[in-house]
Amino acid sequence: MNNQNTYWKTNLKYLVILLSIWFTVTFGFGIILVDTLNQFQIGGFKIGFWFAQQGAIYVFVILIFIYIFLMNRLDQKFKSDK
Repeated sequence: MNNQNTYWKTNLKYLVILLSIWFTVTFGFGIILVDTLNQFQIGGFKIGFWFAQQGAIYVFVILIFIYIFLMNRLDQKFKSDK
């Protein structure tokens, strides 16, 4: 397998993992598990409500930075292989 195929397979693997995490947080924590999570509070706010309103956005922004870090590392790896 050549470097280009390996690069894109790794890139797609990162995307699938990160988007799965985002989906789990937004849909799972913010919609499906909201009643269970609302039993707990952070700073006076129910956790389920917090995930639905703000937590999913924070997680998405963090995942963007993680993707940037991973892709920079992947780019460096394949740039040095040339």
